[in-house]
Amino acid sequence: MSTLTATAEEPRTTPARPAYRVTGRRVLSSEWAKLWSLRSTWITLGLGLLFLVAFGLIASSRYKSGINSGHLDRDFAGATAVRLSLFGTNFAQLALGVLGVLVTAGEYSTGMIRSTLAAVPRRLPVLWSKAAVFGLVALALGTVGAFVTFLVGSGIVSGTPAAMGLSHAGVLRSLLGAGLYLGLVGVIGAALGALLRSVAGGISVLVATLMLIPGLISLLPSSWRDDISPYLPSNAGESMFALTHDSTALSPAAGLLVFLSWTALALAGAAYRLARSDV
Repeated sequence: MSTLTATAEEPRTTPARPAYRVTGRRVLSSEWAKLWSLRSTWITLGLGLLFLVAFGLIASSRYKSGINSGHLDRDFAGATAVRLSLFGTNFAQLALGVLGVLVTAGEYSTGMIRSTLAAVPRRLPVLWSKAAVFGLVALALGTVGAFVTFLVGSGIVSGTPAAMGLSHAGVLRSLLGAGLYLGLVGVIGAALGALLRSVAGGISVLVATLMLIPGLISLLPSSWRDDISPYLPSNAGESMFALTHDSTALSPAAGLLVFLSWTALALAGAAYRLARSDV
């Protein structure tokens, strides 16, 4: 008579998969990696820095040659080293703003946004991370470019009425304000890209907001123009880094608050559309 013995089989064990969780740090890291993996990032940031430095040094050189020749252009009358060195800010803002649009709208045009939101289902952390990463990059580039241009430009205009140093009143505030302004322009560009989901549309609205609308406002009656103009994004931003202010311009602190409000409005619109509509 045979007996059957049941042997308990050991359960098969599979190696445990590491538990990956979506965290703010990981979303930031992924956006950082995506930003620097694009060739357009390097090209456009290079152009932004080139515009900021080159135009500032050209303005300083023209001022010095005008002083030496005795035929100073009226546009440079009363110029300071700060104003001359930040002459390229208006050109650099376009490069950084356009890149901000590409950072967000580019994913919609390629369809990559579906993969991004599949990995981060809550959606809004993607927008905050894109805006934060690119805003900090634009801030750093703008600040470094402003200081480099000022230091080199100060050497060019040395010995002229425009000569200034970092110790002069308002100089550090102006240079830091220029860097902050360019950083916030990058955030606005990213917000417009997420809001409109179109590279062409985002760039068009950005250019119109920063350059075309101020020109159109100048066609209004002076009573209206003086009340509206200081609160436009470009004019409020300019008051952040202007060394001197006239009676129609905002103070640096007021200009910063107004420009932050425009930035928050653009981000709020982008967040609403991202949370409420399909991609």
